Amino acid sequence: MEISVGHTPDSDDAFMFYGMFTDKVPSPDFTVNHVIEDIEKLNRKAIDPQLDVTAVSVHACAYIPGYTILRSGGSFGIGYGPIVTAKKQMSIDEIKKCKIAIPGKMTSAFLLLQLMIGKFDYVEMNFSDIPKAVKSGEVDVGLVIHETQLSYEQEGNVKILDVGEWWDKTTNGLPVPLGINVMRTDLGMDIICKFDKHLQTSIEFGLEHMDDALDYAMQYSRGKPRDLIEKFVKMYVNEVTVNMGDSGEESIRKLFEMAKNKNLVPDFEISIATK
Repeated sequence: MEISVGHTPDSDDAFMFYGMFTDKVPSPDFTVNHVIEDIEKLNRKAIDPQLDVTAVSVHACAYIPGYTILRSGGSFGIGYGPIVTAKKQMSIDEIKKCKIAIPGKMTSAFLLLQLMIGKFDYVEMNFSDIPKAVKSGEVDVGLVIHETQLSYEQEGNVKILDVGEWWDKTTNGLPVPLGINVMRTDLGMDIICKFDKHLQTSIEFGLEHMDDALDYAMQYSRGKPRDLIEKFVKMYVNEVTVNMGDSGEESIRKLFEMAKNKNLVPDFEISIATK
């Protein structure tokens, strides 16, 4: 079966799909055509299903009823996650008065920050442009995701809020739900579970061949040094990535319970692949 698979131009996604996309983990069931887009573009494509499988922000699941969440391939922070940066330290009251640069309205980072500090004024930007916009004064505050969570000091900015740390404390240690992979529900649960297992095997292969998988992932390093990319990949390709398990599923459900209570997402039912 030929299927389209969307992932982001990010090193952690590339690492997960290394085995699959290089045919080092072949499948008798699937021939994969992969599409690479920024996460917010993939979120928007998923509203009117254009891809069979795609990476999306967990937040986007509130708006894509035609997809089922896979149990493998999720990006969950274990006590860490998005951060908020500025050129100087600021109080939460000061932050809320600023226009905050965000990496997209459908990103999980945006939803998590709303849960943390309430609604705020924002401007959307490509995530990789946010640190420079903060440094130049184009914006006062930036919501930072991906590897720029680790490089803000080199970019001349300071961390003023830690969203992942807030989630960890608020939920008594649930992993931070950020990104997941979804598959078109109309393909049927049997096919969904087969692909889910195929992706899990690809992730396990990457972890077993760490150096080779990192070499592959470095094509999406955006000029960042290998040691930083390795640290980033090891943060976001973890045991919950291989299989979200009960804790990952609970964290997703908790996110939407909190968001529905604050009227930040519509009322909907999520669909998660069977174990």
